[in-house]
Amino acid sequence: MKRTFFKQQVILSIFAAAGLVFLLSSFRKNDPKPLLDDLKGTINISGAFALYPITVKWAQEFKKVHPNVVFNISAGGAGKGITDALSGLVDIGLASRDINPEEVKKGAYTIYVTKDAVVPTFNAGNPNAAALLAKGVKRDQFQQIFVTGSIKNWNQVGGKVSVPIHIYTRSDAAGAAETWAKYFNKKQEDLLGVGVYGDPGLMQAVKKDVTAIGYNNLAYLYDLKTRKQVAGVRALPIDVNANGKIDANENFYETIDELTEAIATGKYPSPPARNLGFLFKGRPNRPELVAFVKFVLTEGQKYVEENGYISLSKQKIAEELKKVN
Repeated sequence: MKRTFFKQQVILSIFAAAGLVFLLSSFRKNDPKPLLDDLKGTINISGAFALYPITVKWAQEFKKVHPNVVFNISAGGAGKGITDALSGLVDIGLASRDINPEEVKKGAYTIYVTKDAVVPTFNAGNPNAAALLAKGVKRDQFQQIFVTGSIKNWNQVGGKVSVPIHIYTRSDAAGAAETWAKYFNKKQEDLLGVGVYGDPGLMQAVKKDVTAIGYNNLAYLYDLKTRKQVAGVRALPIDVNANGKIDANENFYETIDELTEAIATGKYPSPPARNLGFLFKGRPNRPELVAFVKFVLTEGQKYVEENGYISLSKQKIAEELKKVN
């Protein structure tokens, strides 16, 4: 009897051990962590200043899951990023403007990843600041400043003090400049002003000149910690309905959160609101590139709003994911 009982215990122990091995084996098969560490490669990225900050954030978060993927990221303007991608110098060009037919012929393949906007700016020390913030500037007035040059003084757009307008624009091939020009159905080369390189450079130029007018991407106009506009520069409100004043539903520039909500709901015009995208030469197929794009369009979207961008809609995300699936 004791021997029979002992045999039963041994058999039960064997079955229990076998079950444990099976469970551990199943767990290992379903556990994604070993696979995540297998992803390797280098991803080279260049382009739009507008997309640069959030792309750096996405890369940092992606590397927490895939530490063996190396990123080289630089900002140099959308034009440079697109050219670099189409010539094979980088894997991803950061694009903050529409892609033209010639670029499509060369293999340009764009996957949109977020939204932002270009915002007109002026120096906070302008003696007409209070009037400008209350009245705003109409689209046709902006055009007469930046394109035709027929408006040359701040008193021509509601200012009470006669002060000349000093215009600053981008010297590099920039998505911000192209998008701002598109607001007037023009191209970057049609914009007047002193050319300044890069988004940070344009911001500093406006900050140093009390009579200045310029334009910037959201990420450079607002302090992401305070959520308010950076010191010395203010958004120049657009009088969207052209009634000569900034109404309550046009007054959304105080914080970046108010402005991004206005962009998302269509209160802020498009252009200068726009989609931002990753541009490839042909459909991406390298595992690390595909994994990074999918991460950006899924997990990565939770970092978008806190960094001053606008999340894509669920429908838009689904459309963009199809481009890599």
